[in-house]
Amino acid sequence: MDFHWFLPTNGDSRDIVGGGHGTPVGSAGGVRQPTVAYLSQIVRAAEQLGFVGALTPTGAWCEDAWLTTAMLASVTERLKFLVAFRPGLTSPTLAAQMASTFQRLSGGRLLLNVVTGGESHEQRQYGDFLPKDDRYARTGEFLGIVRSLLRGETVTFEGAHLHVEGAQLSKVPDVAPAIYFGGSSKAAGPVAADHADVYLTWGEPPAQVAQKLDWIRSLRPDMRFGIRLHVITRDTAEQAWAEADRLLRGVSEEAIAAVQAGLARSESEGQRRMLDLHGGNRDGLVVAPNLWAGVGLVRGGAGTALVGSHQEVADRIEEYAALGIEEFILSGYPHLEEAYWFGEGVLPELARRGVWRHPAGDGVQATSAVPFAGVPIAAR
Repeated sequence: MDFHWFLPTNGDSRDIVGGGHGTPVGSAGGVRQPTVAYLSQIVRAAEQLGFVGALTPTGAWCEDAWLTTAMLASVTERLKFLVAFRPGLTSPTLAAQMASTFQRLSGGRLLLNVVTGGESHEQRQYGDFLPKDDRYARTGEFLGIVRSLLRGETVTFEGAHLHVEGAQLSKVPDVAPAIYFGGSSKAAGPVAADHADVYLTWGEPPAQVAQKLDWIRSLRPDMRFGIRLHVITRDTAEQAWAEADRLLRGVSEEAIAAVQAGLARSESEGQRRMLDLHGGNRDGLVVAPNLWAGVGLVRGGAGTALVGSHQEVADRIEEYAALGIEEFILSGYPHLEEAYWFGEGVLPELARRGVWRHPAGDGVQATSAVPFAGVPIAAR
């Protein structure tokens, strides 16, 4: 199994930072600004601790993923960058050229996270007025062109949404970047089956995840699967749940109401499934063993966290792995410190069980070699 961390390009905090599907822009900006210096600390720590990559989000609520990761590639050696981007906001030929350049100049460290876009109001900010199902159809055309170009083919294509003639790349990467794709709606499945290397789901309870994976397997039996979760892990379960309680105390009823009102307008089926886990209510947030839905009260997108001792979190990871999940994309508040808790607590436990090993090779320990201090943050 592989583990990825997350780059908080909307800012970071010891409280839950808003962002993602339907969350009002600027509703919960971080105290730690997403400077190159701070993000560099996170990626260096993630690389050293044993994460193979770092997801960088896309949207009107955060910094641009391509530019940010290009700046951070030079401060890392092994870490890959899972760059989220939206088909339809740029031409497929330009996107293929950008991917090829990044892949070659970074030494093969690009991964592509395709975000079709579940919010029409946000898409319209970028000049995209297609309805949701048409956006999925366009994504299929887009990825077909991009994959052909990255294989070195010359492409002439005229579809319902995209048209290129004689498109080609002057330089093709030795290895095309893997494509990660998520979507819970009926229109998403065939696009994932045709074009994705890894299908992503948000952190639903295991039984619901199993159903979703079975759906995708019925369309593409050899698909690889990943899951997107937050994590709060400590030496003891009591310490972990105390941290979850502290995060919840920092959330006002007004903030919950404002964010939930925005998320209720979301067209995303995945977001609807996240909302169904908690219903906008503080009660009943533990939706499965060690799975807490509190993050989703004030954050769009991934809204659940694994909470518990290092051993308990490792148990839950193995439970998801038994369903077929091979890649875990994680995050926490604040991201630098929570990466250390996971990297120095859960990863060694998984290594001890023989189900994970450090990507840098045998004998490498997930132990602190990067300064832990971070940028000072005001206590709240």
